[in-house]
Amino acid sequence: MTTQRRTQDDVLGYFDTLSNWGRWGEDDQLGTLNHITDEVRLAAARAVRHGRSVSCAWEVAVPRDMERSTMACPCAAEMPGAENMPSPTFANDRRWGFSTERLGLTFHGNTVTHLDAPCHIFWDGKLYNGRSHELVDAATGSGWGTVTAAANGIVTRGVLLDVAAVRKVPWLGAGQGVFPEDLEAAERRQDVRVRPGDAVLLRTGQGRARHEGAADNGWTQAGWHASCLPWLHERGVALIGADTPQEVQPSGYDDVLMPVHAVALVAMGLWLLDNCDLEACATTAAELGQWDFHLTLTPLRLAGTSGSPVNPIATF
Repeated sequence: MTTQRRTQDDVLGYFDTLSNWGRWGEDDQLGTLNHITDEVRLAAARAVRHGRSVSCAWEVAVPRDMERSTMACPCAAEMPGAENMPSPTFANDRRWGFSTERLGLTFHGNTVTHLDAPCHIFWDGKLYNGRSHELVDAATGSGWGTVTAAANGIVTRGVLLDVAAVRKVPWLGAGQGVFPEDLEAAERRQDVRVRPGDAVLLRTGQGRARHEGAADNGWTQAGWHASCLPWLHERGVALIGADTPQEVQPSGYDDVLMPVHAVALVAMGLWLLDNCDLEACATTAAELGQWDFHLTLTPLRLAGTSGSPVNPIATF
């Protein structure tokens, strides 16, 4: 396929040319996760050749990423109301205690590793498969395209494409986009090919920059360029991830702020895995000479929700 830079009109046309609306039925909420068939999962299991697992997520920090209220009770029998507990031994057992937490976090954004479900983004007031944004209610959440569509988990073959290594830089600079020719160069370098049902994880090196305290904290970032979307569509990719919030910023288009998010989630139903830490994954892949792996994602079953914090596990 051609790798010429796409114009804004081209990108706007993706809402039609790359649309999966109706492809798997009018009531479909899985989108590109439909590419992950039983056969794809079985093939993914065969990617486990060494038995080594690594996390692809950042630790959720306190208090930067998460509000945390912890209660520690050294002796449960002394807590207020212990005498009223239904178990008669509760107040008698004076040796056990416990700790508990109340947590609060906003996982969408630029720090927490999380999964974006199709209802996360609207375009012209529409969600994936043509549903109205009015299905999203302030009290109950979304009634369409929520993260619970993936309640059975996302289990497939993952492929790490290390574009920072292709370009021979420690990390891509802010505003540097990744194009289809970069993806294919990474495939050749790593002797791997993306196939239908795969999850493609893009390493720009921003994880390394973040570990070394050199990451950009503003709106600009490296990431997928919108011209990769037809490539991902043609390859039948089920999920994409990156060590940034996905797309290059600025996007390069005056009137389309986040074309990858908009086209992927609304038109394609392509789920997004934002803010991965891919450094351990890349180090392991290079050590083993293996750039594909068994990828497991288990989003929380949060009703009516547009995504979930996740801990993706790559098993080589």
